[in-house]
Amino acid sequence: MPIRSLRGAVTALLAVLIFITGAWAQSSGLIDDFSFYLPDVQYLLVGHLQLTAISGGLAIAVAIPLGILLSRPSMAKVAESLMQVLNVGTTIPTLAVLALSMSFLGIGIVPAVFGLFVATLLPIARNTYVGLKGVSPALMEAAAGIGMSPTQRLFRVELPNALYVIFAGIRTALAINVGTVPLAFLIGAGGLGELIFTGIDLYDTVMMLSGAIPTALLAIVVDALVATIAFLVVPRGVNPARA
Repeated sequence: MPIRSLRGAVTALLAVLIFITGAWAQSSGLIDDFSFYLPDVQYLLVGHLQLTAISGGLAIAVAIPLGILLSRPSMAKVAESLMQVLNVGTTIPTLAVLALSMSFLGIGIVPAVFGLFVATLLPIARNTYVGLKGVSPALMEAAAGIGMSPTQRLFRVELPNALYVIFAGIRTALAINVGTVPLAFLIGAGGLGELIFTGIDLYDTVMMLSGAIPTALLAIVVDALVATIAFLVVPRGVNPARA
């Protein structure tokens, strides 16, 4: 109950702040300034979403099977080493990855998708691996005791119990992805980064914020959407938020 009351108070405070900010923006004329860039925002947002969907979808499609593979007992000797390789990959700044991608793949969407894919891959793979390795040995022994095959144990025991951790990795990865997509503008892939970096070059604060604010809101929306999907998909007994 105290937690719900705190959440209600925070929500009410945010609503008041949004109202005050909107009233101030209206009175100061900023609404008209931002509306000038609205067509650009609508157009560039489509490209931003496309880059996020393609690179994020590819990362999910690759990282989850990779995490499952590394969690198998047969991979125990090399799993941690391979995870360290992925860790090294994420230590390289995303801008450097995009620059390297541009060197081999040219400019445009393809190198941008590759760079974003690399930046998004690790959190999902790591959380999948950690989630599966964290399943209670007692559950695994019980499943083996009733005659389940390794494949049955994976899909009926391990994955359901690891889903919450996997979704946490997806939320983190997609938030990183959405926030990194603006850099793709630097290699000719479009997105809201066009407004952000052009606004910086021109010392145009309104133009810059016209790209930055939708990017931040999009990250919040994507995070909330994945959280909602997790709430609906993750079994009740293994979701701490429902306990």
